[in-house]
Amino acid sequence: TASQENIARNYTVKPVVCKYWLEGRCTRNPCKFLHPVRAKVDNLKSKYAWKNPSTTLLEVSKNKENCDYNYTAPKKQQKVAASKPNTVESQSIEKVRNCMEGEKCEVIIAQSKSTEPENFTKVKICEKLQSWFSGNGLSVVAKLEGHTKAVTGIVYPFGSKKLFCASKDRSLRVWDCNSGQCGTVINFDDECGTLVKEGPWIFAGLRDMIKAWNLETQSEVVIRASGGQVNAITMYEDILFAGMESGTILSWKSTAQTSFSEEATSLKGHTGAVLSLIIGAKRLYSGSADHTIRVWGCESLRCSHVLSGHTSDVTAVLCWDQYLFSGSLDNTIKVWGETESGSIEQVYKHEVNNGVLALRGMHDAEEKPIMLCSCRDDGVHLYDLPSFSERGRIFSQQDIQGICIGPEGLFFTGDAAGVVTVWKPSAELGCRNDRLE
Repeated sequence: TASQENIARNYTVKPVVCKYWLEGRCTRNPCKFLHPVRAKVDNLKSKYAWKNPSTTLLEVSKNKENCDYNYTAPKKQQKVAASKPNTVESQSIEKVRNCMEGEKCEVIIAQSKSTEPENFTKVKICEKLQSWFSGNGLSVVAKLEGHTKAVTGIVYPFGSKKLFCASKDRSLRVWDCNSGQCGTVINFDDECGTLVKEGPWIFAGLRDMIKAWNLETQSEVVIRASGGQVNAITMYEDILFAGMESGTILSWKSTAQTSFSEEATSLKGHTGAVLSLIIGAKRLYSGSADHTIRVWGCESLRCSHVLSGHTSDVTAVLCWDQYLFSGSLDNTIKVWGETESGSIEQVYKHEVNNGVLALRGMHDAEEKPIMLCSCRDDGVHLYDLPSFSERGRIFSQQDIQGICIGPEGLFFTGDAAGVVTVWKPSAELGCRNDRLE
């Protein structure tokens, strides 16, 4: 009947959003569930383009859909702006550093480019200050204290009210996000090198061992490894990868929801410890202490490219759009892109003041990408992409190695003193997911 047709016409089934996509970790292409952000750019060529690093300009493609990202600025101007010693902000930074060493001081923070006094905000800094943010739209919600050594990994499972934090103090702490209290402490026999979540699994990298917990089945698995400390872990579909201190990458195939294959497959090529791993476009990227990045086929397990250019340890790799970002202790972030011939070349280099420890990505409320870059001694830089213009900076008393992007606009940082800080961005800085792909 006509009424039934009208009902049928007006009734639509709401598509199911892929929960792994919401965490930025879905690797299936195509996926039967909805990818709401990526759907806008599927089947399109990259909207972003950097000029060759030999040029003096940072130029972005002029796409109408991406007009807010367009940016052109001479490198010389960028360096001058970043290194002015007499600006109010640089003086404030120095005062904050002195305050972190135990001095009481009053800091003046520039809220805009204007130098008028009414545009400055005075902030009282106490002698117990652990961290401070320069910029707009970010505040500290809580500080979780309990670890006695450096935090090496933080995990906030989607839909959970538990925060998992691993440390070099040989423990894993589970915090209740409602009360802010630590409810569970799991002790290890060795230092934990990394803590990650992949699908339903949480993996802790130890020495010659990975401990895994399945949040869906509530089961625990111990995966034996060889090659020293497990520094990095990632997963592609049902294949688990671990970057080892020996320079080998080990892989296991998941045989069920509660187990992995006993014998590992070895991916050899690096001559230094594997420090970072990331999956992108069915490829595994590995950063190493041998100063190189290797590109592996996730299915073939063969190395197709060796990317050279860094002069120190490659501590972090991140995939975004059709590009690979790599951070190194040589004080640089490099951007890599694939050419028409199939080779992968450096397309841009961004210099930082100290060695890079970690890279993470999120989106703001307008779905513009932001990179979080943790550096030695400088805390965390927040960069707009692709311009690399700095949106803000977290200054910390200790190096920050652990960064985790959570739901509802929260993210977490863990420092070398064992303190985990919970940050809440304003609506302007609301985040989406922790993997920019």
